[in-house]
Amino acid sequence: QVQLVESGGGLVQPGGSLRLSCAASGGIFSRYGLGWYRQAQGKQRELVATISSGGSTNYADSVKGRFTISRDNAKKMVYLQMNSLKPEDTAVYFCYQWGTDSWGQGTQVTVSS
Repeated sequence: QVQLVESGGGLVQPGGSLRLSCAASGGIFSRYGLGWYRQAQGKQRELVATISSGGSTNYADSVKGRFTISRDNAKKMVYLQMNSLKPEDTAVYFCYQWGTDSWGQGTQVTVSS
């Protein structure tokens, strides 16, 4: 059974940066694609970024050029570097692993002055 644990969320001013981390335990980490989703209060969960087992990445239009997803298979970690944050980026951010349909518990990101 795979467990995913996010960290790195917090309160940041507009224009600031945060780096989210997601640690995996169990399973064969390198085999599966991974993604970051977010859910703002009162809204549906949306896909933010994905990274394949081979390292190919895709981003939602709303975060292109600002967010970067990466993975470290040796450490079983996936990251989301978030720059130039905007108030509309405020949400709970979740990591997800395809193939095992595993979700983390989420980490709150709040962008506010």
